[in-house]
Amino acid sequence: MSDSPAGVGDLLGVLAYAELTAFLRLAEDATRHAPSLADRAALGDLAATEYAHFRLLHDRLASLGIDPEEAMAPFVGPLDDWHAQTTPGDWLEALVKAYAGTGIALDFYREAAAHVDAETRRLVEEVLVDEGRSQFAVERVGAAIKEDPTQSGRLALWARRMVGEALSQGRHVAEARPELAKLLVEAAGEDITRMFARLTEAHGRRMAAMGLTPGP
Repeated sequence: MSDSPAGVGDLLGVLAYAELTAFLRLAEDATRHAPSLADRAALGDLAATEYAHFRLLHDRLASLGIDPEEAMAPFVGPLDDWHAQTTPGDWLEALVKAYAGTGIALDFYREAAAHVDAETRRLVEEVLVDEGRSQFAVERVGAAIKEDPTQSGRLALWARRMVGEALSQGRHVAEARPELAKLLVEAAGEDITRMFARLTEAHGRRMAAMGLTPGP
């Protein structure tokens, strides 16, 4: 790890646990909320992709001499809390969470990856690739809103709630893991406000793509 800054283990650890929990939650949402077998299979495909990403991150941690379980352990509480606070109540909420809710968290990780070694950065970019999540969620949420426009306001409020919870848990992680927070500060340069502006703009684009009103 001589060419990796302090904090790379934290970055890979939080990403690994995020991918593992995404796999478990998507599989659960597919079983509980998908209205058809086709939708269940589509969300199951996304879950399988998340698990494949988890294995890549797990193996990268091991190759760096870092115990994957120890690397993930500090992030179990915050990520589990976020999922507990944002458990979807129906199929459309599950889709919005899979797309917009998870998206802003992944944007944070992408920002932090700007200052890690090249090999780790390539792995992070591979893990954060969209893999069809956008098209799948946008098409189904858009169709639902077209059929029933009253869904728009409810889902927009749901998306804003998820983002608020994500930012709250992110602050807890930053306080507990200063080396990971340092990667974010380095990525933002001297103006961290600009980084948050980029994250907010990306969130707004996701909301608009689904036909929802962007929120803070």
